[in-house]
Amino acid sequence: MFKYETDSRKVEKGQIFVAIKGLTVDGHDFINSAIEKGASKIISEKDLDINVPYLKVKDTSEYLKETLKKEYGNEINKLKLIGVTGTNGKTTSCYLIYQMLLNLGVNSAYIGTLGYYHKDEFIELNNTTPDILTIYKLLMHAKDSGCESVVMEVSSQALSYDRLNGINFSIIAFTNLTEDHLDYHKTMENYLKAKLLILDHLKNDAIIIANKDDKNYTKFKKDNHKFLTFGYNADYEIIDFKTSPNDTDLTFKFNGTKYNVNVPLTSKFNVYNYLTMLSIVNNYGFDIDKIIDKTKNLKQPKGRCESYKINNGTAIIDYAHTPDAVEKVINAYLELKKNKIITLIGCGGDRDPKKRPIMGEIATRLSDYVILTSDNPRTEDPQKIIDDMIKGIKKDNYEAILDRKEAIKKAIDLMDKDDILLILGKGHENYQIIGKTKYHLDDAEEVLNYKK
Repeated sequence: MFKYETDSRKVEKGQIFVAIKGLTVDGHDFINSAIEKGASKIISEKDLDINVPYLKVKDTSEYLKETLKKEYGNEINKLKLIGVTGTNGKTTSCYLIYQMLLNLGVNSAYIGTLGYYHKDEFIELNNTTPDILTIYKLLMHAKDSGCESVVMEVSSQALSYDRLNGINFSIIAFTNLTEDHLDYHKTMENYLKAKLLILDHLKNDAIIIANKDDKNYTKFKKDNHKFLTFGYNADYEIIDFKTSPNDTDLTFKFNGTKYNVNVPLTSKFNVYNYLTMLSIVNNYGFDIDKIIDKTKNLKQPKGRCESYKINNGTAIIDYAHTPDAVEKVINAYLELKKNKIITLIGCGGDRDPKKRPIMGEIATRLSDYVILTSDNPRTEDPQKIIDDMIKGIKKDNYEAILDRKEAIKKAIDLMDKDDILLILGKGHENYQIIGKTKYHLDDAEEVLNYKK
């Protein structure tokens, strides 16, 4: 049992309850509930009249961060922590690293968008990089489970909110920076500054790896730390690649030696994800030949270019939800196109509205036909979100169907032989948020349950 808890519903007998004042909920309102559950002590910003000991502090969030660092930081930093940051590619890269380390005999865990994975164990998570208490709990759990290494997706929000206080990485990688989360960061400059905060979380001998084909790559250099690159004209240099609907033949060079590998993933962006993995695992201490030998065992993570044969064509489910990711996914499948590309796409509500017309324009420009539909509308009017997307569209090759289930069915109905249907935006998510309620909706299930 972990010593601290911030959710009164999860308090177990003997735990210390820290009352955190959040954006929408104030933990001070649930102190009595925590006591009823068995809390042995309360940390509060207010004077209390209660029958258990309490400590009044100026800022309970700061208290928790510093206490976790002080009490658990040394243990957690005995782990070899790997962090990947960037707009696109974090999930696939981290999941590939996690799989490869396991295949090479390193007891490893993964924390990120897909949840927490350690061999047969899975824990669902709410955020790409969870709150600081959850991170510490998971890292201690991984260590207690015998893990030597943990691979983590590192989001800009997590860095901004200091959710990694006291946590230091052995190896980090930067994938790319494209427009996303501007509802929070406001400008790309602020977004980059948030990403660069990862450089404050390095062990003394940490290694930094960056995508040389992103203009911001040099910003991730830090004095006294080994710095390597992947991409074209990079340390891990892309020489050539050929993609098919199922795999990619990749030729790359490192330290003057050429290597050939068949990667069981498709598209150019997965070449970058693969090299992110390979460069990290190589610097972890494994020979490139060993990594190549285990590559055939890699699997695509759920909702990342997941492929299904249907209606004499192929349906692809992918999490792409930024302009850059949408453009890359469609372009990747244009290279494999034999007939039409049909794209189903929406935009999230209560999120950056500026990217909506951009995504509408990209989808209709690159696809033969587009169905605009709801993603997670949240508290916004779904029709308004689609109207925002339509503002950027210059063609008439689209229709709008608000109901995502109906939209997926219509898109499959439209397919002819050898068509590729791209179902974008939700990927691994098995829910849709309408208002403030989560409803079950899984794009893959809708494809598998399709009936004419």
